Amino acid sequence: MTKFEALGLKQSLLNAISDLGFESPSEVQEKAIPILLESETDLVALAQTGTGKTAAFGFPLIQKIDSDSRTTQGLILSPTRELCLQITNELTLYSKYEKGVNVVAIYGGASITDQARQIKRGAQIVVATPGRMKDMIGRGLVDISKIDYCVLDEADEMLNMGFMEDIKDILSNTPKEKSTWLFSATMPKEVAVIAKKFMHSPQEITVGTKNSGATTVQHEYYVVGGRDRYPALKRLADTNPDIFSVIFCRTKRDTQKVAEKLIEDGYNAGALHGDLSQNQRDLVMNSFRKKQIQMLVATDVAARGIDVDDITHVINYQLPDEIETYTHRSGRTGRAGKSGISMVIVTRSELRKIKAIENKIQQDFISKKIPTGMEICEIQLYHLANKIKDTKVNEEVDNYLPAINDVLQGIDREELIKKIVSVEFTRFFNYYNKTKDLNTSDSGDRSERGRSRDGDSRIPADGNVRYFINVGEKDGYDWMSLKDFLRDTVNLGKDDIFKVDVKDSFSFFNTDAAATEAILKTFTEFKVDGRFVNVEVSKNPGGGGGGGGSRGRRDRSRSGGGRDSRDNDRNKGRRRDRSASKGSPSSSSGKRRTKRKSDFF
Repeated sequence: MTKFEALGLKQSLLNAISDLGFESPSEVQEKAIPILLESETDLVALAQTGTGKTAAFGFPLIQKIDSDSRTTQGLILSPTRELCLQITNELTLYSKYEKGVNVVAIYGGASITDQARQIKRGAQIVVATPGRMKDMIGRGLVDISKIDYCVLDEADEMLNMGFMEDIKDILSNTPKEKSTWLFSATMPKEVAVIAKKFMHSPQEITVGTKNSGATTVQHEYYVVGGRDRYPALKRLADTNPDIFSVIFCRTKRDTQKVAEKLIEDGYNAGALHGDLSQNQRDLVMNSFRKKQIQMLVATDVAARGIDVDDITHVINYQLPDEIETYTHRSGRTGRAGKSGISMVIVTRSELRKIKAIENKIQQDFISKKIPTGMEICEIQLYHLANKIKDTKVNEEVDNYLPAINDVLQGIDREELIKKIVSVEFTRFFNYYNKTKDLNTSDSGDRSERGRSRDGDSRIPADGNVRYFINVGEKDGYDWMSLKDFLRDTVNLGKDDIFKVDVKDSFSFFNTDAAATEAILKTFTEFKVDGRFVNVEVSKNPGGGGGGGGSRGRRDRSRSGGGRDSRDNDRNKGRRRDRSASKGSPSSSSGKRRTKRKSDFF
């Protein structure tokens, strides 16, 4: 694989790259950096979010500017203040060994006077949002008439947000002989208009297929009734105890409402939308990056600045109006070569949108079922057992053991384990024991298996078996690599392993019933690196939410579950991994302490 040294970057930048821990360039970096360094050219680069685009234009820009001059030589336009600040911070890190290089961020919500003062001191590179940049140009506070380089980052999103006229006005204040570098995840006609009007014979590079989604992301959809969106969201979260996700809503009002409900129900959640002040947004994002918030509810505009590599799930609480926006949403996960899952909660009337998105991103969605209450209880039980197993003993407890032993005297080991596990398990069991099946029939009857891009095959709903396996993320597996491991180990076909749900230290997967004997026989006394890998048939054959599988396969099993009562949206007391309250499921662990509104705002 090509190393950064071979791309033509100078030693000071290579030193910064080494400090950042980058080992090999991403595809977009490998393609773009040599082109931008070798010639003064315009460039159109199409690549998904999370592929390293900032470094692809950032390193060449830093290398080509004159650090001895205080004149503004490079302008980077980005759609949101979060992304503007993120790019500024990254360029500052890239240029740590470049004497005299000054990068200034210009964005709304902060003092325009302070920003103008920073530019006046000398800023070779200005990173700006279109609205604030246009304002400063109008006031004569910034001069971009002599820039050599203009970068349009997330160009499709800027135009989707209505910045077409602002961008035209800004570019009209720049010299014609500059180099323009346009980076975008998709290439809608508006972006093509900008490229044609303001660029001269640009070179073009494409990472993946034009307008396609990232191949590291699995796309799933869940069909529910309109009133069951929120209960469905909670079940998907409970099925993934270690979830670290972004939840997308269409409006600021829905974003705030869903976040407040999650917080009231005991989840570590927060809201990110345009009505928050810059300080509030910074507090939320800092909490999210530190994983103090595990479920960030956001609008599309506000989420443009989210650049976190470890997001496990993107949940589309509501589908966006524009298909291109879905591409940006799903690009929040599956970054830096890791796998991710994009979930969509839809009603039957919205199913046509799924097909439209499939055609646009050139990837199939998997139809999955919202997990039943008993499936959630099973996953939470295994999660609790592994959490107890992995807990580091606090030696200070020794002082209290004599008294504790007196209290527990007469209880044998097996009974004690049952009681300890029941403390947590019973809360989930009581909450989910009689909840209804949230799944609404998919009117297209699109089964997980056997559907080609040309049409659907109807596969019987019975005949598949769900398994538990005692390896997970801690063992280095994700849904892609575990699927490959199982397929190669048991010598099964490409599509014989599906619904691969990888948790922290255990996982689930499904096969046809015909493969059960081979699966169980293979994993009898089976070891990997000296450790026994055990596979057992799961007690709950459904296995709904949040797992892997192959693209184009459809869920063949209907989730069970009682219908005696409805999930209650207003059940405010449920707690996960924290102290019990109001009879809802929770845990006494401090790991997922409830974050109240005052913690964020």
